[in-house]
Amino acid sequence: MLEVPVYVITGFLESGKTTFIKEVLESPDFADGEKTLLILCEEGEESYDVKACLRHNIEIETIEEESDLTLEKMDELQRTHKPKRVFVEFNGTWDAQKFCTEPMSRRWVLTQVITLVDGSTFEIYLANMRQMMSNIFLYTELVIFNRCTTEMDLQKFRRTVKAVNTQAVCSFEDASGEAIDIGKAQPPFDLTQDPIVIPDSEYGLWYLDALDSRERYEGRRVQFKGKVMIPRKFPENEFIPGRNCMTCCANDIRFMGFVCHSRYADQLTQKMWLEVTAEVRYQFSPEYEGEGPVLYAVHLKSTEAPEEDVVLFN
Repeated sequence: MLEVPVYVITGFLESGKTTFIKEVLESPDFADGEKTLLILCEEGEESYDVKACLRHNIEIETIEEESDLTLEKMDELQRTHKPKRVFVEFNGTWDAQKFCTEPMSRRWVLTQVITLVDGSTFEIYLANMRQMMSNIFLYTELVIFNRCTTEMDLQKFRRTVKAVNTQAVCSFEDASGEAIDIGKAQPPFDLTQDPIVIPDSEYGLWYLDALDSRERYEGRRVQFKGKVMIPRKFPENEFIPGRNCMTCCANDIRFMGFVCHSRYADQLTQKMWLEVTAEVRYQFSPEYEGEGPVLYAVHLKSTEAPEEDVVLFN
């Protein structure tokens, strides 16, 4: 039985989802006449030309209630339309976790999640609906910030996404759809030092930068203050020094750190505080399920906890 790929396009109302989907369906990769099912979970100002869609073998279904997003309903749509692929214009206020982590249909496989964000209203939504917005970012692969200007703090926008989902890619466009290249922000600590000393308050920014800027840290030594975590069944001579980081609100605090090799790991205890000096290497680690920063301890020293245990990303 062939699997049917599903593309989920999410974001709040008027974030540009409909325009984006139209452009995708009209692109050479998808304007091939292959049977496509388009599921609409909300109605915005922009609408679809139903007759034009039918001419391109695109059929539209509307889901008005979140409770109707059931396995049985999606199976019914598959039997009725027999699509070769499915696009979902998802309602950004609905539970993305449930839709993206549970089986949508016995035939459907989630292929990609893309989030559209209106840059001109992003900070307003962030101030008033931070948890909801964070839930959207959690499962996305690509976040497209549109209607941006160079006067906006686009690096902050990017950090907000990365704090929730380090794997997500962010892109930025102005009101005319032209790409804005924001480059990489210069971290707020001295990269010329040896070791590079990470201030307590900047741990979150360094954590994100280390994930994203291999060229800055490969083979370099860093020094920071971290709390020891030793997961069960962790390899011998390894531990994780890290910090509690607030990704969106007080109810969403996560421990974030990198795998660290040390021959003294068996002498460490859970939650003890260390000043860690280590060389950074980028290599495969089973704990990452891929490649990432791996620390090799040069010096470990017991220390007092920082004044603020929880760190922020902005």
